[in-house]
Amino acid sequence: MNDLNILLIRLRLVGDVVFTTPAIRALRRRFPRARLTYLVEQAAAPIVAGNPHLDEVIVVRRARGPGRVRDDLKLVARLRRAAYDLVIDFHGGPRSSLLAWATRAPVRIGYTIAGRTWMYSRVVERSRELGARHSVENQFDLLAPLGISGPDPSREPLEMAADQEVDARLQAKLRQAGAPSGTLVVFLHVSAGNRFRCWPLESFTETIVRLAQADPRRRFVVSSGPSDRHASATITREVSRRLGWNPVLDCGELDLSELRALAMRAALFIGGDSGPLHIAATTPVPVIGLYGPTLPARSAPWRDPAFAHEAVEIGDLPCRPCDQRRCIPGDFRCLTWMTPEAVVAAAERALAAPRPATNVDASR
Repeated sequence: MNDLNILLIRLRLVGDVVFTTPAIRALRRRFPRARLTYLVEQAAAPIVAGNPHLDEVIVVRRARGPGRVRDDLKLVARLRRAAYDLVIDFHGGPRSSLLAWATRAPVRIGYTIAGRTWMYSRVVERSRELGARHSVENQFDLLAPLGISGPDPSREPLEMAADQEVDARLQAKLRQAGAPSGTLVVFLHVSAGNRFRCWPLESFTETIVRLAQADPRRRFVVSSGPSDRHASATITREVSRRLGWNPVLDCGELDLSELRALAMRAALFIGGDSGPLHIAATTPVPVIGLYGPTLPARSAPWRDPAFAHEAVEIGDLPCRPCDQRRCIPGDFRCLTWMTPEAVVAAAERALAAPRPATNVDASR
């Protein structure tokens, strides 16, 4: 059984792909001689590229219209030629379940999903709770039929391979941005995939101003998603106006691998429950997570608890957690009631705490 040919499917999103990486490690431990292939869409591919436990990563386009049908037919032919023994669909969407079924693998494991359960040979119940169960544990439910028990964050942490060339490129960007050697960098990601997870820009601005006033040697890198490119520029402009000088380093756009390299070199990460927070969690960097409609118990950094993490959240809201489709109170209070003072206090505690020694490197 160790010689199994196994296909793992998780097409997107960035954070969700990161959450499958402990399962990859667990599968390699359980089946050391198996061939492990991962199927992912282009946007999230850097997360698993170079993963030491995978033998192959298949990257597919997220095409639309007639082109998607053509591409998927070619992909199905490729997957059938591979003759997989086992397929695990971590995604559970229409496309991923259809691809899992089309492989004709004798064992196809997926979640119980209305209208798609028949595409799998073995199914497990998907947790529908929005509450206190981590997404990594939900992924591991699919491994239970294979005799793999629940995960341990110290033994199966989130992973993303480092790259020396990417690290050198990131260092060059920091130098070009004017960072002195040995600069203490605070990394902030100020956007998210939807507005339900976006802390107000003025709150990020106030946080940077207060942290810079407390120690003028600090420098800040502000990143944002492609749909929020104005956000970092707006924050930088307002910080400069408030302070009369600019502690924000302009490193330009950073790809996912560069975000990981920055987190590895940063003294602190601050951001909402989005892909960059989970990328940061693949490193030892202290993390200040801003949890609005989601709970930290569901998506906090899954790693050795010796690495610092503080959750900033507004507890005891009857509408929280929510499905992030409609804000019932209408004012996004789970985010707007979250104060810069609370975030700065958490940041100062994390910056003052001793950072444990680590041997995290490119191979994890």
